[in-house]
Amino acid sequence: MNPIVRPTGILIEDGRVLLVKQDVSTARHWALPGGKLEWGETIEQCLIREIKEETGLDVKVQELLYITDRFRHMNNHVVHITFLVERTGEKLPFENWQHQDLKEIREVKMVPVEEITSYGFSSTFYRLVKDNFPGRGSYQGDFHQFYGEN
Repeated sequence: MNPIVRPTGILIEDGRVLLVKQDVSTARHWALPGGKLEWGETIEQCLIREIKEETGLDVKVQELLYITDRFRHMNNHVVHITFLVERTGEKLPFENWQHQDLKEIREVKMVPVEEITSYGFSSTFYRLVKDNFPGRGSYQGDFHQFYGEN
């Protein structure tokens, strides 16, 4: 089985982070928007497409934050490539946004940075965001170890 490449985007506006509600794990139901790279698509094109599909927002890729490998507790190997993104279009009223596949994305929300741990994100991830992503642009190895998830 070949690894899956999954770019994700971190959009921060006015002290809030863009999250999507979906089944991530038994412990966490919120995630950063992003998805699986398709054949013939650049990583940037994939991320822009996935964020548009999942949230309705238009974005542009700003900067590479981290690359990690995720395979613990999984039946596959996912290479996570996380980018800082910037919204380029209008803000959408998320309470009215409906993803086409409600089994995949059930809700979209801008969450205050200070509250992301209550959405299942680790305190390590919270510190990365609060500290403005130290070590940005680097390979960080194991996803779970880097983000402080078991």
